[in-house]
Amino acid sequence: MTTGAMSRTPRLRDLGVAIGTLPTGPANAIVDVAGIAVGHVTLSDGDVQTGVTAILPHAGHPFRDKLPAAVHVINGFGKSTGLMQLAELGTLETPVVLTNTLSVGTASTALVRHMLAATPEIGASTGTVNPVVMECNDGAWLNDIRGLHVTEDDVRRALDAAGPEVTEGNLGAGTGMSCYGLAGGIGTASRVVERGRRRYTTGALTLCNMGRMEDLRVDGRPVGRRVAERLAAEKETAAREHGSIIVVLATDAPLDARQLRRLAVRAGAGLARTGTHFGSGSGDVVLAFATAETLPHAMPDDPETARRALHEDALDPLFRAAIEATEEAILNALLAARPTAGRKGRRRRSLAEFADLGGRRLSRPSAARTASSAPGCRGSGDPRPAPAAGRRRRRRTPATPAARGRAAGTAPRSGWRR
Repeated sequence: MTTGAMSRTPRLRDLGVAIGTLPTGPANAIVDVAGIAVGHVTLSDGDVQTGVTAILPHAGHPFRDKLPAAVHVINGFGKSTGLMQLAELGTLETPVVLTNTLSVGTASTALVRHMLAATPEIGASTGTVNPVVMECNDGAWLNDIRGLHVTEDDVRRALDAAGPEVTEGNLGAGTGMSCYGLAGGIGTASRVVERGRRRYTTGALTLCNMGRMEDLRVDGRPVGRRVAERLAAEKETAAREHGSIIVVLATDAPLDARQLRRLAVRAGAGLARTGTHFGSGSGDVVLAFATAETLPHAMPDDPETARRALHEDALDPLFRAAIEATEEAILNALLAARPTAGRKGRRRRSLAEFADLGGRRLSRPSAARTASSAPGCRGSGDPRPAPAAGRRRRRRTPATPAARGRAAGTAPRSGWRR
């Protein structure tokens, strides 16, 4: 288990690359939407490279006070649970749990137990609960997915660990994920939109496990091709990964389920801007929810409810926010992921190792506080080298900023800046 004080890894903006034109929230993370909390449990031990990430959608009770929500399936090769009812009713009534494909059943049972413990009326004086668990397949390269290593206790501890900071990279559900032939995992970003006197924040959290290395683009630059060329020169083969991605969008704008589905559709544009092409065997799913107002589970005496609504003509900036935040979250995940080794000694390099590729270089980042270094988002780099094949290191504890991060030092020099 990693312990001690460590600094976060650089994020995309630390390397001089700013995606899009909209401003970010203070942490440039999904937790910039007030009330959201994120927790991880990481299982990293030789062939076992997997984990759990939990997203609490608001600070209240998610079943008694539901949130408007929608889902958009870009390509449906996936095994998520809870999406059918969510699409039908337009509400989210549990935390969102992310894990590997074959642990969906375990995570669903654990999430149901979590909700039953907090809600005695479920299945007694009212209906049952709709647990939302989403997944990607980390067994294609790094994880022993057949071992079913995620337990209900891991899910419970991820829920208990949820807090107002997001650690990025290959940890939690992202531990064994591969993205564009490199180490993948969890990334996040946010955008702020002002409409008149109103100010709305939209955040994205991505579980990245998709793409061919040659297709990767960073702010339009063909960085993936350059990485592949360098690996070829080093006589290292980049294994190809045609996996999946989960995108979770949150906004504090007063959107209904229909509008949230429109928002979710736009995440596909942010995904495409990083280079992926939504392959036939890919499970690419977007879940969007709004926190502006809750929907009571129990019908009040007056069945009519008055709700705020955003005018359709005000949606375009939010669509841009979803696109930009999704694109940047994916790239943040790639940069934060550390080099890693897993099943059968297989390895994944980190995109941060190739930050020098390109034309112009970026000087050392300023020590001044930036949006990407604000409390709320930390990198997941590990100061130790990836374990050698056969060396075993067990970690079954919630990841925290104090428990993950790179040793203090300068950021990689970047050739990605325009």
